Amino acid sequence: MRKIPLSSLLLVVLSHLAYGQVKQTDTKPELYRPQYHFTPKAHWMNDPNGMVYYKGTYHLFYQYYPGGTVWGPMHWGHTTSKDMVHWQEQPIALYPDSLGYIFSGSAVVDINNTSGFGKNGQVPLVAIFTHHNPKLEKLKPDKAQYQSLAYSLDEGKTWTKYAGNPVLPNPGITDFRDPKVRWYEAQKKWIMTLATKDHITFYSSPNLKSWSKESEFGGDAGAHGGVWECPDLIPLNHKGKTVWVLIVNINPGGPNGGSAAQYFVGDFDGKNFNAYAKETKWMDYGADNYAGVTFANTGNRTILMGWMSNWQYATVVPTVAWRSATTVPRELGLKEVGRELLLTSKPIKELDALNEQRFSLQNLAVKDSYELTAKTNNNTGLFKLELSTQNTNDFSIVLTNEQGNEVLIGYDKRANQYYIDRSHSGKVDFEKGFGKRHTAPRLSTDKTISLTLMADVASVELFADNGLTIMTDIFFPDKPLNKLFIKSATGITIPKLTYTKLAASVF
Repeated sequence: MRKIPLSSLLLVVLSHLAYGQVKQTDTKPELYRPQYHFTPKAHWMNDPNGMVYYKGTYHLFYQYYPGGTVWGPMHWGHTTSKDMVHWQEQPIALYPDSLGYIFSGSAVVDINNTSGFGKNGQVPLVAIFTHHNPKLEKLKPDKAQYQSLAYSLDEGKTWTKYAGNPVLPNPGITDFRDPKVRWYEAQKKWIMTLATKDHITFYSSPNLKSWSKESEFGGDAGAHGGVWECPDLIPLNHKGKTVWVLIVNINPGGPNGGSAAQYFVGDFDGKNFNAYAKETKWMDYGADNYAGVTFANTGNRTILMGWMSNWQYATVVPTVAWRSATTVPRELGLKEVGRELLLTSKPIKELDALNEQRFSLQNLAVKDSYELTAKTNNNTGLFKLELSTQNTNDFSIVLTNEQGNEVLIGYDKRANQYYIDRSHSGKVDFEKGFGKRHTAPRLSTDKTISLTLMADVASVELFADNGLTIMTDIFFPDKPLNKLFIKSATGITIPKLTYTKLAASVF
């Protein structure tokens, strides 16, 4: 979401009073700074924007306010990586101008120079974003948002805004934003997937400058507990057939409160998206994966990153110099479960570059509690844990410390649910809905339960059953959660458990 909801304005005021405008030179301890997730060195960040891969470099832009640690006039921040693991912050890419703030959008490699921005054989990178006009917001809110372009001729280092902006004026919709653009080869045209209040509108263009409306989707499908935003339309291969997935972020209305991402699987013919089913499916059941979109120009791989926070409390989390991080990059796929095609998400293979010490345990019998702390020899809280079991009794993975803070990640047999419980994870009183237990259905019908858990100093990401059920939650312990237990009151046997200590990335 690019504009902070009215219900959160009081939280913003309180946050300013509590933390003030923190400068880049702030030297206070950064207890909760992620060690292998991207976060800006200072100030506010939210949605990933303009994600594109070009000439060996991944470009991640993001909603950024360099004037404070809460939402403000939006810019596009910029960071780059060769592997999506180690990131290097770059100068701000796009600043607000006379047309408004720079809200969310996407970027493409215009290989055929359809836009005409390229000169002397240059291939332009083109950013398509929402301009948000704060003056019009007060006078004519149904005209305040419109779509604009910027282009780069030096591989994303510097950007020039198109003199003909906006390229898509607002037809009279209060929430008209977040263009996600991709090339549709079958009809030689660009397709824009745009969030329009609580549904999606598709537009097409031959040149990124002139746009025609194609169709709408979503009036009678999915969850409508809040505004739809940050959509993405992606093709995935399933058994030799192209299947289209439409990702739609929604705020509020998530399965565990606040912000979340839903998705639809179906067909797209260049004009209409037809979903196989209209019921809501959630991409991530945790509280902290929002506004996730995919990189452009990555070939046969489809890689998504999200904003690792939630509008319910993002402005008041107890960090000091900075706010918010991204999720780990995730490769998307499809898996058939019964008669349904479901979206899967798995950590990208490049994250293996973080692997340090590793050990495995075979046929681990757990009754009541089994402590792994001594074996891990790890005080950082950074690790990956992989396990599988055919014994479907209740069990939990417990991350804790000497102060008694704990995060529980587990499986509830009776409910057939996974869960993350952060109610005793440390600081939880900054927002009344933060310290809760979140649940997610087990979607797999396989007898074997398999889990991959990635832990950073202030977050966990659970990938269950080969990526069918995903949960992402952040937390704020008083000290690193350096103790690890497996617990089961009824007892379980784990044929194989692998623990890997992870290194920190250097941003």
